Amino acid sequence: MDLKEAIDIIWENRKYKTADPKEAISHLNEEVAESLKALLRGEIAKAKRELEDAFSCILIALKVLEINPEEAIMRQVNQMKQRQERLMIFKKDKVEIYVNGVYKGGWSVGSEEDIREAEKIAKEFGCNILYENKN
Repeated sequence: MDLKEAIDIIWENRKYKTADPKEAISHLNEEVAESLKALLRGEIAKAKRELEDAFSCILIALKVLEINPEEAIMRQVNQMKQRQERLMIFKKDKVEIYVNGVYKGGWSVGSEEDIREAEKIAKEFGCNILYENKN
């Protein structure tokens, strides 16, 4: 079964009839929340069923919002491939930031406190960290 056919079947057999995007997203949110609650209680089978229900709600919401699911998948794949590689290099007396191998800036560090603050910033922004000349 292809994706379009599956969406059409789910659309025709949905429990609630709506053309309101807020209502469709609300149903999706409820199913995801129920899945999480079940998971937190250790009810794995129920969490899986709720997540499958949420999957149907995603497809219904896509249809209500007139989003082509195949195009949406391709956009997501492209977006994931284009994620920027961030690198923060800690040198003896400075920090340099590179994005996709291109130098974007940096600053001087003079103390261990400066280095700890730069490490916090690196983690906050999802930077990989490389230490050069660390003694």
